[in-house]
Amino acid sequence: MTSVLPAGAPQVREPEGARLDGIRPGLARPQAFLLLIADADIDRSGQLADALAEHQVTAILCADGAEALLAAGAEHPDAVLAAAALPIVGGAALTRALSARTTIPVVVGIGDGDGLVAAEALSAGAAACVAHPYRLRELLPILRAIRPESLVELVPPLEAGSLRLDPSSLEVTLHGRLVRMPMRELRLLQLLMTRADRVVTREQIRDSVWGGVPGSNTITVHVQRLRQRLGDDQVDPKMILTIRGVGYRLVPPPSM
Repeated sequence: MTSVLPAGAPQVREPEGARLDGIRPGLARPQAFLLLIADADIDRSGQLADALAEHQVTAILCADGAEALLAAGAEHPDAVLAAAALPIVGGAALTRALSARTTIPVVVGIGDGDGLVAAEALSAGAAACVAHPYRLRELLPILRAIRPESLVELVPPLEAGSLRLDPSSLEVTLHGRLVRMPMRELRLLQLLMTRADRVVTREQIRDSVWGGVPGSNTITVHVQRLRQRLGDDQVDPKMILTIRGVGYRLVPPPSM
C-alpha cells in the first residue's frame, strides 16, 4: 500500500518536534515539496522520509515500480526518486513510462553495479542520478534545483571541539569518526551543542526535543544512550555533564 507522510506531521517512526529545523524566526515555511520514493526497502525509505520532512519534503512511499506508476498518476508529485533496482517495473522502465506520459522529473538512485541502468535511465529521460543509499547532502541540491522555492535552506554544521553535527545530512562525527544515532538523540545532541559550555535545563530539553511531553526518566535514559554512543563515561562523564537538579551541560571534546 502506498504511504503518504506529510511534512511536519508524525512519520512512520516516532514523531519528532520541529523546533530545531533550521528555519530562521520570522520566515514562513515554504510550500511542501511532494516527493514519491520508489524503493523496495520501505524501512530505509521511511528513514529518508523522516529526514526529508525537516526540509519541507512530503514523501509518498512505494515498494515497487508498478505501484509508483499508479501513485504518480494519482498524486502528481513534484518529483520521483526511484531506486534503479525496483521490483516488477525497474527504475529505467519507470523513468521511460513517466517521461512518455508526464512531465514529472525522475531522479534515479544508483548503487554498486548499476552503471548500465544509470545510462539507460538517463537516456529514458531521468533528470539526474544520485548514489544509493541516499545522502541528504547529495539529494537536497537536486530537489532544490527542481523547485528552488520549496525546500528549507541547508543549515551550517555545528561544531563543538572535535564533535561535529551536520543538520543537513543528519550526520554526527566525533574525532572524524561517524557516530550513528536515532533522530531523537540527534535532536538532543543538537540542542546541547547549540548551547555548548552552558547549562540546558530539563524543561528546555523537554520543550525543544519532545514538545513538552516526556517525563524526567525519559530524558535521563536518552542522555545515557547519547553518552554511550559518544563513548562518554556513564559514571564519570567528561562530555555531557549532569548538573544535579537542573539539567545538563555539554563540554566540547578536545581534538585528539
